[in-house]
Amino acid sequence: MSKKTLNSANLEALGAERLADLLMEVSAGSADIKRRLRFELVHNLGASELAHEVRKRLVSLRKSKSYVGWRKRKAFIKDLDIQLSMITDKIAPNEPTLAFDLLWDFIEMAPPIYQRVDDSRGGVGEVFEQALERIEGIAPRAVLDPKMLADRVWLALQDNDYGQWDGVISLTADALGEVGLGLLRAHVEAHAEEPVEQDAQDHDAIRFLRQLRGGESYEADRKAAFVRDLLQEIAAVSGDTQAYTEQYSEADLKQPDIAAEVAQLWIEEGKAQDALELLEAADAFVSGAEKQTWDSAYLAALTSLGREDDAQTHRWNCFEANLNPAHLRSYLKGLPDFEDVEAEDKAKAYVLSYQNISTALEFCLQWPDLLTAAQLIQTRPREIDGDRYFQLAPAAEQLRGRYPLAATLLWRAMIDFALDHGRASRYGHVADHLADCVSVDGDITEYHGFDPHDIYLKKLEKRHERKIAFWEKVNA
Repeated sequence: MSKKTLNSANLEALGAERLADLLMEVSAGSADIKRRLRFELVHNLGASELAHEVRKRLVSLRKSKSYVGWRKRKAFIKDLDIQLSMITDKIAPNEPTLAFDLLWDFIEMAPPIYQRVDDSRGGVGEVFEQALERIEGIAPRAVLDPKMLADRVWLALQDNDYGQWDGVISLTADALGEVGLGLLRAHVEAHAEEPVEQDAQDHDAIRFLRQLRGGESYEADRKAAFVRDLLQEIAAVSGDTQAYTEQYSEADLKQPDIAAEVAQLWIEEGKAQDALELLEAADAFVSGAEKQTWDSAYLAALTSLGREDDAQTHRWNCFEANLNPAHLRSYLKGLPDFEDVEAEDKAKAYVLSYQNISTALEFCLQWPDLLTAAQLIQTRPREIDGDRYFQLAPAAEQLRGRYPLAATLLWRAMIDFALDHGRASRYGHVADHLADCVSVDGDITEYHGFDPHDIYLKKLEKRHERKIAFWEKVNA
């Protein structure tokens, strides 16, 4: 290895005195480097000395009122990273209790920090998320009184406007233990019994109208959700399924996603029949992710009860409804040997005739089955939605090697849509797609009734000869 390469071994060869001179020179114009070097020097005196320095810095950061603009944002995040690193990597190994207190103070800084920095990119939030995650590893090693910790967690959760304490119960569960969790539960239940503080801006007429409609105030709804979420988190870490489920009303359990969540818990406890009945009693008119969650729980219940034939029927029905690849894979896996090949052929034939061509194409790409995708595109080209560039562009890239005609038809769909609808912002992209059509033209031996590229291009020029901005990008 060259002695000129910048690495630890070559730097060590410079000697301590030369390295010290270089660090002083480099740090002259950087407050961050100076602070980091100072922390390292203090750490040599002991973890408690370093903790004192970190605490002073946290107090300074918390008290500061100056707005952190975009020019200072990167350095500010670096500063937060350094404080967190000192706590978790330098102090925690030898002084976990001290590190826990500092880590808690660090997370408590979140509200004033968020108030003076634009965190639309999430960099600051990521630092606080990392800090919260580190609690799980440090808390069990720290000497913590369960009662005091329960009080501390409860106070933190009442000031959680930025979500900086989300999940803290689970992360401190081991340190809280049964005693601490019980005290925390008591705090939450006492809070639930307290009267709701009404918004001072609500006058009597607004409150009367809410009562007339039978609805609760926003504050009451928010409080109820707050109490329910905390009691469920406590129940979850305590392994108390009954207490977790009791937080849902009968109306809640009619919602398919909630019914599915509870059903999965019951299945794990060996109550598959109860889970199945709960799922069957839920509202049926659902779609999308909620439907998939319900289906997964329903299949788990059937499987647990040994009703494999019913489970297979439901898997196929789910596949027919939304072309979910996972359901088809499970269905094929449950078939005897050799029957799966015939069933897969049947499934692919069904895909080719599926009403929504975008869903059918997505299935082919996820399976993956590029042959069926190409057949789908070439037999139903008029149904392709050229506006779905986010799906068609990557699909065309997957197809261009083995099925260039299908890829070309997708490119043409995007080109035609952008030009027909005057989407000028897409002209650069579709000009590239036109170039893609040219690049694979020589690989297409038969256009099967579709216009060859030269004819398509002439028609395109005639139809959109006035789209000068587009043609400039094509000829660029």
